[in-house]
Amino acid sequence: MVVAGPPSAGKTSVIRQMIRQLSETERVAYIKIDVVQAFEDEELREEFGIPTRKVYSGDMCPDHMGIMVIQDAVQWAESEGASVLIYESAGLCLRCTPYFTESLGICVMSAISGTHAPLKMAPMIALSDMCIVTKTDLISQAEKEVFRESIRRVSSDMDIIETNAIQGTGMKYLFRVMDSAPSIQSTEGLELRGVPPLGVCTVCIGKKSVGWQNHFGVIRRLEDADNIYHGE
Repeated sequence: MVVAGPPSAGKTSVIRQMIRQLSETERVAYIKIDVVQAFEDEELREEFGIPTRKVYSGDMCPDHMGIMVIQDAVQWAESEGASVLIYESAGLCLRCTPYFTESLGICVMSAISGTHAPLKMAPMIALSDMCIVTKTDLISQAEKEVFRESIRRVSSDMDIIETNAIQGTGMKYLFRVMDSAPSIQSTEGLELRGVPPLGVCTVCIGKKSVGWQNHFGVIRRLEDADNIYHGE
């Protein structure tokens, strides 16, 4: 299961509820991809007694790092005797979504992030199986409806769960979906669900010069501002 979403959306709170539910019948393993520091693995290992790991991407895009290590992560979870692996993304890249085939993709968003927020992270929502909206106790009913409509503009048939993830309200539908989630048949056949961005530019490999004139590869000028790659 892949849990993605922007920072501070409440991903780990949702994952706590997932582990609490799954632990009744399954052995769960957890891995977190982050950039510099992460403590969720230590907290969840201490709280639930499950095998956990974390990977720091450092100067590499965290979602690219996740793509590199997810096959190893599945094999590690199997070696730990786990029947379920929960992979939490760093949530920093809205274009390189981490969902892969044979996984349950869950996008977590905070209701207080603004009514237009879903439109700003379309691939992260559109390629997921469901969107969980947290902190709904902090906004009005009208704001909930506007936020929900923004998600529908990205994916008209998206399953949406509204919750206060700390208390776990409204999560029963997620638990039913988890029970019927597909199993990974082979780590050799895993692929990303969507097409990654176009390619590598010289900024990606560490060149610090400012201005498109100083770069090559995939570049953009100010006049190209509307030339956005939409992938699939």
